[in-house]
Amino acid sequence: MKGVNGVSDIAGGGEKAHHLGHRQRLRQRFLQAGADALADYELLELVLFRAIPRRDCKPLAKALLARFGSFAEVISAPRERLREVEGVGDAVITELKIVQAAALRLARENARKRPVFSGWSDLLAYVRAAMAYLDREEFRVLYLDSKNALIADEVQQKGTIDHAPVYPREVVRRALELSAASIILVHNHPSGDPTPSRADIEMTRRVIEAAEAVGIKVHDHVIVAREGHASLRGLQLI
Repeated sequence: MKGVNGVSDIAGGGEKAHHLGHRQRLRQRFLQAGADALADYELLELVLFRAIPRRDCKPLAKALLARFGSFAEVISAPRERLREVEGVGDAVITELKIVQAAALRLARENARKRPVFSGWSDLLAYVRAAMAYLDREEFRVLYLDSKNALIADEVQQKGTIDHAPVYPREVVRRALELSAASIILVHNHPSGDPTPSRADIEMTRRVIEAAEAVGIKVHDHVIVAREGHASLRGLQLI
C-alpha cells in the first residue's frame, strides 16, 4: 500500500516499529545490566527520550557529547551553551537539568550523612559534581560543628573564568553567625587544571589568619576541576 506521496505505508510503519523497539531495548538493557553497561551516548538517549518522544535521539546525544565531552559535562553545561546545539530546546534543557539536580542532591545527602573526615570521598564527590564543570569560578565554604559535621554549605562568591573575589572577614563573619568550629574552603578552576596558583595560596593564608584570630580552624582548601582535585593541606602548602 502507498500513501499520498507514493511512499510505502508499510515501510513507514517498519521505521516507527524499529524506533520504538530501540527505545524499549535500551531501557531494558539499563534495567537488567545497569548504567555501567551503557555508553555515555546511550545514557543520554534515555534522558532525551522524555523530552523528545517521537524522534531518534542518538544523533542529538552524540552531538552533545561531541560539544561538551562527557555525560557529566553535558548535564552540567550552562543553559545558554546547551542552546547552541541544534535540536536543543527548553524540553531538553529541563530534562538535563533535572538529572543534574538529582545527582547533586544525592551527592550532597551522602556527604551530610557522616562527619566530614570519615566521609571525605563523599564530600569530594559532592563538590566535584557541584563545581568541577562550571565555566566560571565559584568560591564555596563548608561550615562544620565541633564534631566536624556539616552545618552549612554556601557559595560565598561567583566570579569570572579565572577569578572569584574572596573576603576573609565575610567568611569569618558567617562562620561566627553559624557557630561553626571550623571550615573547609573550596573553589573550582574552569581551566580544568586543579593546580593551586600563588594567588590561591596567599588568599588561603589570609583566611586562616582571620579565622584563627577568633578561634576557628581552617581544615583545608580544596580546588576542584575537570581533571581532578587538589588539597592545599595535602600538598603542604598551608
